[in-house]
Amino acid sequence: MDNYFYKMLPPEEMEQLSYIPTVPEFVEWFTRKWAELPAVSDTVNTYTYAQMGERIARRRAYLNALGLAQGDRLAIWERTSIDAVEMFLAATSAGYVGILLPTGLPAPAIVGCCKRFGVSALAVRDEFSPALPEQMPCRVISSSAMADEGAPVAVVDKEQPAAIFFTGGTTGAPKGAVLAHRALMRGAFNGCFAPGSQLANQRLICFLPLSHVFGLIRSTLGAFYVGATWFSAEDAKATMGKLPAIKPTMLVLVPGLCEILAGLAKMYGPQFFGGELKTIISGAANVPPRLMKVFEAMGVRLLAGYGMTETANLTTGNADTDTHPDSVGKVYPEQEIKFVDDEIWIRGDNVFSGYYGDPEETAKTLTPDGWVRSGDLGRMDEDGFVYITGRIKNLIILPNGENLSPEEIEGPFYKSPTVRDCLVSESEIDGEPVLAIEILPNMPAFEGKSWDEVTAHFEQLVKDINATLPSTHRIRKVSVRKEDFKRSGAMKVLRNQN
Repeated sequence: MDNYFYKMLPPEEMEQLSYIPTVPEFVEWFTRKWAELPAVSDTVNTYTYAQMGERIARRRAYLNALGLAQGDRLAIWERTSIDAVEMFLAATSAGYVGILLPTGLPAPAIVGCCKRFGVSALAVRDEFSPALPEQMPCRVISSSAMADEGAPVAVVDKEQPAAIFFTGGTTGAPKGAVLAHRALMRGAFNGCFAPGSQLANQRLICFLPLSHVFGLIRSTLGAFYVGATWFSAEDAKATMGKLPAIKPTMLVLVPGLCEILAGLAKMYGPQFFGGELKTIISGAANVPPRLMKVFEAMGVRLLAGYGMTETANLTTGNADTDTHPDSVGKVYPEQEIKFVDDEIWIRGDNVFSGYYGDPEETAKTLTPDGWVRSGDLGRMDEDGFVYITGRIKNLIILPNGENLSPEEIEGPFYKSPTVRDCLVSESEIDGEPVLAIEILPNMPAFEGKSWDEVTAHFEQLVKDINATLPSTHRIRKVSVRKEDFKRSGAMKVLRNQN
């Protein structure tokens, strides 16, 4: 198997893995394969894979007793907890469709989601229940519910819907992306790959919300594929304080969380991670090369990747950030990628089935022959490494009629160790259109410096970068932020800061 990703694992480990196309088959497989290994833990309770499989079976029996039909939708309103993971796997291995709702949604939005997606039952964390109205459009159950005896997994087709995820990125109204079993499980299989030995020797804390594909697929299902021990993070801040005790070997984080961990390591020393952290997988937003160097100095590899909700999270991954720090890596197995007018198009069994109840939006994104139009601009070099150069919706039309990607201008700024985040946009001076940039400093780089020195540094940085750009692409307006940008749930900088 001559493949970039397959070569990451030792041959004897690669021989033990294969793509499993449905969740029921996957649950049965990991229950047998890793039976005696610790599967999930909240640091108080720990269950082996055999025990987790038995608990999932009891939850399946409870759901079956509700009289749900195959394909019915079960929504889950929970924290990043063992209950949430087991309830999701129970639903999807019983032939139902799982919908993990964002924890931060207010109760009226939960009611709206249940109506919008035709939810038959809502599994709710007990502490959230009082917020719900007495009259709900569906049955409400406890997320901890399970029967006394288990029920077998269902037989499902790989094309059946398994899950619905909210997606909307940094612009537009959220939509419900439907992932079939084949797509969900292709993403999970892709989550097996990272450099070095992976099987039965990893400990991972799930800091990301399960309602986000990065949290559920790469951080959770990918962990179960390799027999890792998965730790919940119901309270992310409190769980960070447990890092020295848990001693994770791998973390899956968005760049914003990487920044927080880097700051904690500077404050308490690298031993704050517990001494065994080797790899961080990061994505969902731009991963600055500066951060890669920060973690490299602590003996931790920060690896970048690229994906979408509509492609089951994992489309490309980069294990060579030391030589290609600006790339999001190479394309995962069994996927195709092409560039149509510089837009990235993706096809494979990882691709979603469409947006729930929205054929018009589906047609805009998914072609009849199965290609997902990503909306992202990119290129591939001669070695197969993919680079993201911008997003179509963000294009700025210059006075000369040229289309400019703001990410193209932001790129050189992210190479500076003094820039945490930045945002290029259209503005004006004396009524004339100009390019402007807002910069959020990486303040640890300015220890002992005054604010005047900070702003002077960035004014000079803009001059230096402008000197490398065509006159039409130069920044004319600079502002340095003392407060963070507004961000999405995945901690991406929102383009619209109003």
